Amino acid sequence: MAKRDTNTARIYPSGFDFLNQLKDNNNRDWFNLHKTDYLKELALVEEFADALLQELNVHDQIETLTGKKSLYRIYRDTRFSNDKTPYKTHWSGSFKRATKRRRGGYYFHVEPGNSFVGGGFWGPSPQDLKLIREDIAFDDRPLRAILNDETFVATFGTLKGEQLKTTAKGFEADHKAIDLLRYKQFLLIRRFTDEEVLSDHFLQLVNITFKNMRPFFDYMSDVLSTDVNGLEL
Repeated sequence: MAKRDTNTARIYPSGFDFLNQLKDNNNRDWFNLHKTDYLKELALVEEFADALLQELNVHDQIETLTGKKSLYRIYRDTRFSNDKTPYKTHWSGSFKRATKRRRGGYYFHVEPGNSFVGGGFWGPSPQDLKLIREDIAFDDRPLRAILNDETFVATFGTLKGEQLKTTAKGFEADHKAIDLLRYKQFLLIRRFTDEEVLSDHFLQLVNITFKNMRPFFDYMSDVLSTDVNGLEL
């Protein structure tokens, strides 16, 4: 992939304009009439994603090959949804960390009034969830240190994700780490205003946000890829 000038990659107001129009005209006839506009805006988002990938690879190793490959299709799968509108009204993409020793992934979502970036573990397998809970139950201090770190709190606030309403199976209700053991998802999310998204430094804001996920990712990667002796699972 050719190296791009990351200083010029950005989200443009025209991209928001297209999404707003699509939201008001979410049908195939309108979309087909404006297909040229869509492809123009998509190309700009691909440039942004390419530049973001380039920045990510400075401080991490990413398996996703190009910005284009990171992007999700704008076409919605309506087969199992009550919402039958055919198109998404946002731009989004994700980057996968390279090798099984680097767990977690990066996600960005650009939508007027609802833009955010996220990362973490959306649907951990039962085996992974068991490893995470066992490590937390054994010693919750390393994870709490990460979650209470000044940079983490300033960037993400708190750990997000769906939680059990009851006690996690196999653990006592009065366990000192029961608040963490209830998590079924482990997500880091930072939201952005439209003004921030359309600024010329949004790319760097997203990159810094992703970089600030690393202590959490490093902890989870150790838990999920090594045993108590540090040997690879």
